[in-house]
Amino acid sequence: MNKSLLVIAIVVIIGIGGVYAISPYFTNTTVDEALPNSSVSSKMEDKDAIMKNQAMMEEKAMMEEKAMMEEKAMMEEKAMMEEKAMMEEKAIMEEKAMMEEKAMMEEKAMMEEKAMMEEKAMQTYTGTFVGVGDGIHDAQGIARTIPLDNGNNVLRLENFKATNGPDLYVYLATDNKASNFVSLGELKANNGNQNYEIPEGTDLKQYNKVLIWCKTFGVLFGNADLSSQ
Repeated sequence: MNKSLLVIAIVVIIGIGGVYAISPYFTNTTVDEALPNSSVSSKMEDKDAIMKNQAMMEEKAMMEEKAMMEEKAMMEEKAMMEEKAMMEEKAIMEEKAMMEEKAMMEEKAMMEEKAMMEEKAMQTYTGTFVGVGDGIHDAQGIARTIPLDNGNNVLRLENFKATNGPDLYVYLATDNKASNFVSLGELKANNGNQNYEIPEGTDLKQYNKVLIWCKTFGVLFGNADLSSQ
């Protein structure tokens, strides 16, 4: 009986020992330890992190510099455009001022010319006839110009008397020889008041002599020197 118990006890002890011997192959375990601070891989990770951070900072700085340069370029372009706009506006204003000044000068010149023409149109000339004094050819009376509303003038002979003759004409001339003259037509009568239209544009300051002229024989009967009144 005691032997049997001893044998059983030995078997149990051997069985328990065998279980403990093979137990690591049938149980799971887990461990998660940090790397040592002095490890080579830790230092490399730290270096990589520093380089990555430095690269990010450099990239950020480059982007900021690029943004500043773009902003500066935009500001310079804006300033150039504003300056160009100001110069164009100034040029337009100067051109407008020149055009206004030119228009004023032209208007002034037109007004002055109009005033001169009106003054010229209103200007009257008068002269007294003087006969040749040869006892044959003679002319007496007054010659004067009368301005019309249309700007033309009429030569009027008043209290006119002249010896009669053939082919008598009334001339406005520059001298008593009728070397340069404007013909007003045939003498209407050798006595009385009569009117003769003066051709438009005739310069009475130049053609300031009224001649009673015989066209056939080229003989002067009398003349009146016109002077402004």
